[in-house]
Amino acid sequence: MLASKQPALTNSNLNQEITMTTAIKLSDTQKLILKRAAKTADGKLTWFPDTLKGGARTKVIDALLNRALITADGTDWTMAAEGYDALGIQRPVPDDNEAAQVEPATAKPRTRENSKQAQVIAMLKRPEGATIQQIAEATQWQAHTIRGTISGSLKKKLGLEITSTKEAGGQRVYRVS
Repeated sequence: MLASKQPALTNSNLNQEITMTTAIKLSDTQKLILKRAAKTADGKLTWFPDTLKGGARTKVIDALLNRALITADGTDWTMAAEGYDALGIQRPVPDDNEAAQVEPATAKPRTRENSKQAQVIAMLKRPEGATIQQIAEATQWQAHTIRGTISGSLKKKLGLEITSTKEAGGQRVYRVS
């Protein structure tokens, strides 16, 4: 019989094999970006190589997001726990004092007082509300722009509670409730 030339399978060999197969491969650019972010106190991605612009930067960020190595915080990207693990760096542990001092952002996005959006909000706050046609006459917007503003900017971004009712005349009336 022929003797097998493979080493005996032990727990340490098995563990080493598992960690080698689960390691995330990162490009040099991804490593540089994550290492710079890991050096910041909050783990935000603030630095990118000068040669990484436009679509290339988007692809790198998308790849990091798809692997859950970073998370998106509105306009910023922050390193996730998996990002620290991929680099083999220990995650920073926030101090109890820092955690107590951080307050959630509760400020609503502001609108200018003299903007068309403010004009629409004022019309919707009236007791009689406003129809798409009335808003269009006041703002010179088309109907689809008004509906998009109501659903996107006013409801989702500003968090306004807007109701719509269909009156007997067939016109839909929108109101801020």
